[in-house]
Amino acid sequence: MLLAAALLAGCAHTAPPERFYSLSAGLPASVAPAVARAPLYFELAAVAVPQQVNRSQLVVTAGEGRVELLEQQRWAAPLSSEISQALSLGITTELGAVDVYRTAAPDAAPVYRISASIQRFESAPGKSALIDTVWSVRRAGQSKVLACRTVAEEPVAAAPAGSADSYDALVAAHRRAMARVAAAVSKGVLALAAGSNACP
Repeated sequence: MLLAAALLAGCAHTAPPERFYSLSAGLPASVAPAVARAPLYFELAAVAVPQQVNRSQLVVTAGEGRVELLEQQRWAAPLSSEISQALSLGITTELGAVDVYRTAAPDAAPVYRISASIQRFESAPGKSALIDTVWSVRRAGQSKVLACRTVAEEPVAAAPAGSADSYDALVAAHRRAMARVAAAVSKGVLALAAGSNACP
């Protein structure tokens, strides 16, 4: 009887299931640009992400200078891969463009090379999600570079602390922030294509 009770107690304390999140799943399909123009091609190199947050677990702020790694809430891929894919898809959607990184672009087609480095990727459940990005755009074969910084902070909907809903809301806020970064980079590409050197 003692053995059966111990087994039942063990079953009652099983770990909660892991939840996996993506920054890009469910993004809208790319759309044609509002103004008719020649197709745009770009190359987005792998995005640099701070080592503190570049891991499979969600890393959230838990107090002054303290963070927590959430073992049950994880990214579907390493965070750097999630950000690179979300940014690429976001730019593709904004511009109706094609990411030709590691593939061939049509002959004589202008290709815009995009680099991005995440300076801060902060997650505060029930408060805010922040993505601070330094990025640059350069047309292949030319020396002119547009270098800018975009800080996108989105509020996180309130939910019971530690609940699955609170992390769902946090990731949703990061997705909105990532979309704002993609929109800014897209405007930078169009600005450079038009001969401007001003950040959006």
